[in-house]
Amino acid sequence: MRRRFNTTGACSAKRHYMVKLDSRLKQIKEDYVDDGSYFVINRGRQYGKTTTLNALEEYLKDDYLVLSLDFQQLGTEDFADASTFSHAFAEVLIQMIEIGCFENKEAILKPLRVFVDKRDNSLKDLFVCLYGICKCSPRPVVLMIDEVDSASNNQVFIDFLAQLRASYLKRDKMPAFHSVILVGVYSIKNLKLKLRPESEHQYNSPWNIAADFDVDMSFSSAQISEMLEEYERDYHTGMDTDLIAGEIYAYTSGYPVLVSMICKRIDEKIAGSGGYETLEKAWSEKGVEKAVSLILKEGSLLFESMVKQLDMYTDLHDAIEDILYRGKKITYSPEHRSINLGVMFGFLKEENGHVAIANRMFEMCLLNLFMAEEAGSDAYSQGGSDRIGFIQNNRLDMTLVLKKFVDYFTEIYSEKDTRFIERYGRKIFLLYLKPIINGTGNYYLESQTRDERRTDVIVDYLGEQFIVELKIWHGNEYHERGEKQLLDYLEFYHKEKGYMLSFNFNKNKKTGVREINMGSRTIVEAVV
Repeated sequence: MRRRFNTTGACSAKRHYMVKLDSRLKQIKEDYVDDGSYFVINRGRQYGKTTTLNALEEYLKDDYLVLSLDFQQLGTEDFADASTFSHAFAEVLIQMIEIGCFENKEAILKPLRVFVDKRDNSLKDLFVCLYGICKCSPRPVVLMIDEVDSASNNQVFIDFLAQLRASYLKRDKMPAFHSVILVGVYSIKNLKLKLRPESEHQYNSPWNIAADFDVDMSFSSAQISEMLEEYERDYHTGMDTDLIAGEIYAYTSGYPVLVSMICKRIDEKIAGSGGYETLEKAWSEKGVEKAVSLILKEGSLLFESMVKQLDMYTDLHDAIEDILYRGKKITYSPEHRSINLGVMFGFLKEENGHVAIANRMFEMCLLNLFMAEEAGSDAYSQGGSDRIGFIQNNRLDMTLVLKKFVDYFTEIYSEKDTRFIERYGRKIFLLYLKPIINGTGNYYLESQTRDERRTDVIVDYLGEQFIVELKIWHGNEYHERGEKQLLDYLEFYHKEKGYMLSFNFNKNKKTGVREINMGSRTIVEAVV
């Protein structure tokens, strides 16, 4: 059976190309399970949580009795009340044990079967039954529950957590689970984000015994390269696995499903298509760029979830717009409800004390979203109408793009005040640029240089890369410093030509485009 890159459900090493999890499993076992911790693995959607949990179950089985279940196996009606939930929980546990390989299987099953044969059991009754399993087990018992977000009755779930907490606090005096692992998108400590406001007071303490889970579940460039080497051994593409892994990491920051999405598109859609007739051509920097374009064009459930959050939280939408378009620095605070949600869902992160977009692909998706919201704008329409003239022999003429933009901006916006230009100038350029490269190229904002005065836009178009610095004019000294910064950036990217677009507020400014030779490199400088 051919192995594939997987983007749906849990991964299996027999059926899928996947990153090796050995070091991660070892860390979880030694730092958390062996230590007897009760903890939560919460990461964004499609972050490899279930894959990790399945692998961890296998990894632990020699030292522990692992009871593993999925709350998605329970229906909404199973959370109606404590009695119904307890009965359904026990039934699912029985099913799991019956199909698994367990020592003393019948001894474990007996108290559960007695329990389900009775009616009107309480949560306390359920835990008495579970304590009995812990007592008779020859090895310490570990409880794993996946998809805890599926709990549809929050009060029942909170009461369940309270029972776990009680057993944790008394485990030196009575049988109890050695370790408990809950898995979901939401942090249980932040369960209030799912509760009705009037119920928030009820969640205060049930899970304050949990250890903070601090294990990196993203993929490193080295791990991606190792996965690609497995693929290379099967298909002999001739790819430079370290190079391609680095490119994939640059777009994804190691977000598991995004890594798999790119690889899957290259393997199944790009290889053999026009311009990528061989696997070697497909597994290239240009192939990665093409895969990213396809993913952004096709969309995904992951992106849809992100858009949904922005629709629900307008302050989050506006904050991200300010980050992307203005380079605004927003201080990260876990108390900020909408920002915290963005972090929890995986598309935002804390970086040096500020809020940042989690990875380049999410940023590109967000830019596309904001552009779509203004697809009828004058700047977007003008860029679309000018598009044909900018593309010659499948090459983008960035100098001409800047010349035409200067003409357009001067005509339409020259009378606008300073505040307008400072807030919207870069946004207008990006709106103008979007339809020019749409469907063929990508662009993104370089996070390392982004601030309220300066932003570098990286444009990828059919394998050719353009670096465009967008800056607000703050005098000659700052301008010269910006030129030096751009030269340094060109050297880093091994480019001979760079581009600078300055928004100048001076009344006596001289608009237009000129080329400046600075040593061996050239800067095309546009002023509006």
